[in-house]
Amino acid sequence: MLSRTAADLYWMSRHLERAENLARMLDVSYSLSLMPQDGRGDGLDELAMPLLITGTLDAYLGWHGELHGERMLHFFALDANNPASIYSCLRAARGNAHAVRGRITADMWENVNATWLEMRTIADEGLGRYGISRFCEWVKQRSHLFRGATFGTLMRHDAFRFIRLGTYIERADNTLRLLDARYEMLGDDAAGISDGSAYGYYQWSALLRALSAFEAFTELYREAPGARQVAELLILRDDVPRSLRSCLDEINQILASLPGNNGRPAQRLVAELDARLRYTGIDDILAEGLHGWLSDFILQVRELANAIHSAYLEAA
Repeated sequence: MLSRTAADLYWMSRHLERAENLARMLDVSYSLSLMPQDGRGDGLDELAMPLLITGTLDAYLGWHGELHGERMLHFFALDANNPASIYSCLRAARGNAHAVRGRITADMWENVNATWLEMRTIADEGLGRYGISRFCEWVKQRSHLFRGATFGTLMRHDAFRFIRLGTYIERADNTLRLLDARYEMLGDDAAGISDGSAYGYYQWSALLRALSAFEAFTELYREAPGARQVAELLILRDDVPRSLRSCLDEINQILASLPGNNGRPAQRLVAELDARLRYTGIDDILAEGLHGWLSDFILQVRELANAIHSAYLEAA
């Protein structure tokens, strides 16, 4: 497969996954901003969380000058000038899909194209008419439909592998960043809700719901969510679809199935990261310091993405 084609497939899926992740992030931040802050602020800090996670706080302040709820929601949802907005992600995904129409199925193309056309209509009407929660749910549903069309209609060849590869790289990075940001925001409450307040419970529960892992948590743990249990679930459980371990397992299998020797550096790196997760425990991670461990792994996932890009996505 030509590297340009592989890159378009890879980034098409990354942009769609990123749009879904942004919707999940935005929905949970908006919901938490509406709750009583218990003396912790006015809700703007919670709405600013997506800016911190995506590294776009300086860009936002440069354009808007101050934190403002409606402006921040528009900035992340519909701002065509923000490359990290959901609007920009869906526009980029549609462009990638158009470039590789001959390598994806009609069902996949129609899904991506229809999503973009509806996105433009929503942008014209504005969030005030559509509603932020309804909008975020729509983005998630469109992403689910694309994955369903991919699994249900596309041959299991290299195009399928590069699409899945982009999905899992983006998903692993998002899970790490969301967990790290929520842990840092909780501060003294990060260990759980031992002080008897509901603040920690709702923060951890919101994170689990943002990653569609709340039901898994309630099935596996009897106690209320805290840093130890949530981190174990989202980092080390291979049966939780959005966990780091699950994502790396998938990436490891995909890279091993790709032909040629160019990918050996990426294959070696993902095997090392996968082994690191297989043979560590949550107590080891917490002893090292959860924030430091997550920050280091974010860099490792970025290094893995760079290795994949060098091996498969750059023109020879």
